[in-house]
Amino acid sequence: MTESTESAEERLIARHLRPLATHPGALGLRDDAAVLTPPPGCDLVLKTDGVIAGVHFFADDPPDTIGRKALRMNLSDLAAKGAKPLGFLLALALPAGIDEAWLSAFAAGLGDDAVRYHCPLLGGDTDHTPGPISISIAAFGAVPFGRMVQRATAKIGDCVMVTGTIGDATFGLRLRRDRKLAERWRLTDAMARHLEERYLLPQPRNALADAVLSHATAAMDVSDGLAGDLGKLCRASAVAAEIDVARVPFSNAARAVIAAEPALIEAALTGGDDYEILLTLPPERLAGFRAGAQAAGVAVTEIGRVQAGEGARFVDEGKPLAFARPSYSHF
Repeated sequence: MTESTESAEERLIARHLRPLATHPGALGLRDDAAVLTPPPGCDLVLKTDGVIAGVHFFADDPPDTIGRKALRMNLSDLAAKGAKPLGFLLALALPAGIDEAWLSAFAAGLGDDAVRYHCPLLGGDTDHTPGPISISIAAFGAVPFGRMVQRATAKIGDCVMVTGTIGDATFGLRLRRDRKLAERWRLTDAMARHLEERYLLPQPRNALADAVLSHATAAMDVSDGLAGDLGKLCRASAVAAEIDVARVPFSNAARAVIAAEPALIEAALTGGDDYEILLTLPPERLAGFRAGAQAAGVAVTEIGRVQAGEGARFVDEGKPLAFARPSYSHF
């Protein structure tokens, strides 16, 4: 009788990924599938997003942040739907040269966030690839029956709100490509670190999910730029929106960049990777939403109103802005 032995893939899974699979439905990653039962009275919310080296991150980025970013991108979408995370699937394609130290750090970062956001690994797949590192995650969340917050339900007269700050990740990416820009933009070391960290590691607003669920008429996460994503929401809802650019929340670092190069206001409003929540709500719900946001520790800003018509209009000192490329797009 020949003694069975574990394959290299099985050893990889056992050593690095099985500790992340704390949900009983994951079956210890020893099966071909997982089992997930939604909480009573809830719908499942499904989301998948992936990252590829050279497209969404640099191959020499710290591996712990790569795993975190891949998960947090998906968590951001769940937050915008008012959903609470239940778990995720992971498809990991690794090129030659990825060593034990890289895998250990990647799994440690991913595992820390799985605990932080109560979103355990349920299963997935691991492969070798001749191309760059590719990480795809499918995340699952839960909302009460029929209450997922859609992007197609904004109403005329609604306030337009956004969480956090806009444009940091876009400027962080530019700094990552050319650190000499920090001097040109007259950034302090702290400002430069803030921008780079916002690109490297999104901050999904899952703490705000309950407030979004309770108050928003429509919502989506801002991943392809505020201008482009608001345009998508307006098209889906068959409405228009007018945004006062002076009210758009920018960090001190982003304001310093725009002060140094005013033309970069367009990049701040149209660049990707913000991972904030864009939402609409009736004026009478504004106070309740602000109270919920304060309790969750998430900054929120009213930036405009939903109107009759079509499209998103950004107005700066009374003049509408025209964008050469209103949204990030892979194609």
